[in-house]
Amino acid sequence: MNPFSYERAQQPDAAIHAIASNQHAKFLGGGTNLIDLMKDDVEHPSTLVDITRLQTLATVNPVDGGLLTGALVRNSDLANTTEVRTRYPLLSQALLSGASAQLRNLATTGGNLMQRTRCYYFMDPSYAACNKRAPGSGCSAVNGYNRIHAVLGQTDNGPADAHTCIATNPSDMNVAMAALQAVVEISGPKGKRSMPVRDFHRLVGNTPHLDTNLKADELITGAFLPAKAAVFAPHSYYLKARDRQSYAFANVSVAAGLELEGGSIRSIAFAMGGVCHKPWTSEEAEHVMIGKQATAETFKHAAEVATRGAKGYENNAFKIELSKNCIVRAFTLAAQGTGTASA
Repeated sequence: MNPFSYERAQQPDAAIHAIASNQHAKFLGGGTNLIDLMKDDVEHPSTLVDITRLQTLATVNPVDGGLLTGALVRNSDLANTTEVRTRYPLLSQALLSGASAQLRNLATTGGNLMQRTRCYYFMDPSYAACNKRAPGSGCSAVNGYNRIHAVLGQTDNGPADAHTCIATNPSDMNVAMAALQAVVEISGPKGKRSMPVRDFHRLVGNTPHLDTNLKADELITGAFLPAKAAVFAPHSYYLKARDRQSYAFANVSVAAGLELEGGSIRSIAFAMGGVCHKPWTSEEAEHVMIGKQATAETFKHAAEVATRGAKGYENNAFKIELSKNCIVRAFTLAAQGTGTASA
């Protein structure tokens, strides 16, 4: 780990000033991702700006009929907040399926939103070719061991291309937030702004080194869950297909929510994890379900639409069929009103 300096911010404005005045500074919240990357010699901040004492960012409050969770709210606290469990159980299920109890007690809302994409080669600097870690160097994953990698939305122009990246976003929380159409609240030197979670994370495109659309001098202050997303509470399910029961990333995950009227689908919450550089959403797949009966046939059709254009690799082609099966299973359980997390 490289040497770094440390300072503790007492106010959000002070934290923003500290970052804005030092392009090599990083915010320190729970640290469950950043510290690992520093130990692995992937991240090299010159300064850590500790924001853990900013108590105004550590609360959950009702706002405009919805719910605003501060950036420093711990995952375990958020998952067990009464309002989240009753009005947004999809988020609670996703949070409780992530990591381990110890990590959930430390990880934060803002930290999850900023969690770096997952790739063996990104995490190991001994592999020279990684466009995410060293832009322009190429991508070791395309012809390497790629079992955990993306099958949707990736950029693949060949392993030597400067834009190729097939890494995935590893967060369970982000998938549920995208499905519920949550909004990220942001502060920076130019003031405050809001951004839908669906726009916050990036597809690879031509910038594989960028995971989000947050500017370098901005601070996430919270995430807003809209009132309209509460309609999915009776019929929601987070399904996570993984290699072991706990403390494992998703091979494929599906956040599914349904608003039903007489068995007919009025509106939908839908996002996938483990398959793309960002939580994967498909408005087209949502559209083909609207007005249809909540049946396996409806969900199978949506699964085909949601995975259209998927591309697998030597070790992860299984994810394409697994994705389809998970979509059908998650929506079937949501329609039944099961309402509990799945392993």
